[in-house]
Amino acid sequence: MSTSASYSVAAPQPASSSPPPRILIVGAGSRGNAYARAIQKSTNGTVVSVAEPVAFKRQEFGRKYVWGDGISEDGQEFEDWKDFLEWEQTRREKAARGDPVPAGVDGVFVCTLDTMHAEIIIRLAPLDLHIMSEKPLATTLQDCVHIYQSLLARSSNRQLASLFAVGHVLRGHWRKESTTAPSLLTKSCHDIDLLLWFLCSSPPHAKSAPHMPKTVTSEGSLKYFKRSRKPVLAGNATNCLTCAAEKLCQYSTRKIYQQPLRKGHIGFPVKIVVPEVEDLVMNRGVKAAEETLLGRLGEDYSETLTQGDIDARPWFGRCVYESANDVCDDQVVTMTWEDDPSHEDVSMNSMPAEQESNGMEDMMRGRGAKTAIFHMVAFTEKVCERRSRIYGTKGEIETDSKTIRVHDFSTSETPIHHPYQAGGGHGGGDDGLARQFLFAIDAVKNGKLSVEQAQMEHIGCTLEDVIRSHAMVFAAEDARTSGQAVDWQTWWDREVEERLKTCRAT
Repeated sequence: MSTSASYSVAAPQPASSSPPPRILIVGAGSRGNAYARAIQKSTNGTVVSVAEPVAFKRQEFGRKYVWGDGISEDGQEFEDWKDFLEWEQTRREKAARGDPVPAGVDGVFVCTLDTMHAEIIIRLAPLDLHIMSEKPLATTLQDCVHIYQSLLARSSNRQLASLFAVGHVLRGHWRKESTTAPSLLTKSCHDIDLLLWFLCSSPPHAKSAPHMPKTVTSEGSLKYFKRSRKPVLAGNATNCLTCAAEKLCQYSTRKIYQQPLRKGHIGFPVKIVVPEVEDLVMNRGVKAAEETLLGRLGEDYSETLTQGDIDARPWFGRCVYESANDVCDDQVVTMTWEDDPSHEDVSMNSMPAEQESNGMEDMMRGRGAKTAIFHMVAFTEKVCERRSRIYGTKGEIETDSKTIRVHDFSTSETPIHHPYQAGGGHGGGDDGLARQFLFAIDAVKNGKLSVEQAQMEHIGCTLEDVIRSHAMVFAAEDARTSGQAVDWQTWWDREVEERLKTCRAT
């Protein structure tokens, strides 16, 4: 067996176009800041506006990415995305009359709480702006279908009028399904999306239809983060800061938030609890920031609060065993495909020259029977990193979020590839996604490509791919909660196509 290694390098900073893509960020929280940083660092676009209801967050964001040390100008900041919508509609009316107006935006990054995505995207759709939504697209299947219909409604031939993309638990915002969504959707919809992109979506420029799955099954539950698993030493404590077991607990909020702050880390996760931490450290020192952090972590339920009030807040210092979690911390999804040769694109004569081989390719052309198994688990050394193993008929591929190991059965060679790690969030994924989306906007804005061409060349997936992968998550949840295998096509026709008919009718 022989092994070789290859290393990729950073792509050069894109050249600035004239005019460059102009971007609005909706939501100046952790994800909004991550994408703004990525746009500034890795793309040829510019962030020109922000919509954020919290004044401190909005001003801090604006100083970093929009107006610098000066003051904001007309159209650069909005307290609400609805204010932007009204401003943009008025701006276009004035422009149509020939009045002088400030420049508008070309694209929008939607970085709000998951439950807000649907309304924002649907209301912005008539503007034909290019939209990048943080994952998940929406928290219900009905909202996903409504978004799909609202974007397609802008065209008569089911082609998008603008570009679209979707980016990427214990205590915090995502602990309860009733206030957010199933954890498979909020934390792993992009994993299901990747599997379907590998195994279902048609290759670029192929004539064949996607290879649709046959069945999906799923099993999972909340196994650990519940009161029955609470350490005996913790007793009746409901907050980390007053718990006798805190020093021994691996989920201690002091370990997760306070210790990083003492080491000088003021980004994630500390900034999630104290958004103003950077300003506190700069103007009042680390001690003041730490006191503020401990004050937030010490907040707990009281008898005067209603259940609605309790569910509406993240409670970052609450005991993980007392946080009323009801989402899965361990879940397995199995998807199966059957042989489904494409009748449109199976002949060797139709194979592009660069894909021709020695004639040993089977007639399934990647549409043979196959199985995909995804395991989402809360307990792993790598935390947010993904590990994958693909078993093929001619070799194996193994990945660990840093390397790609490819073993060839026929030659016994095993090259190991080391993709460039861009840094930033999600192993460089934030920079990569922002970069490709801005490339696509630039290509459309400056007349280099049509929307359809830019969508496929730079983003690499369609709106149909996005809806299909989200639908698969909901199908998997139906399989898990019913304890039965779901026939994909039957489920799709009933749950998606019927909803689309209703949307069109209304």
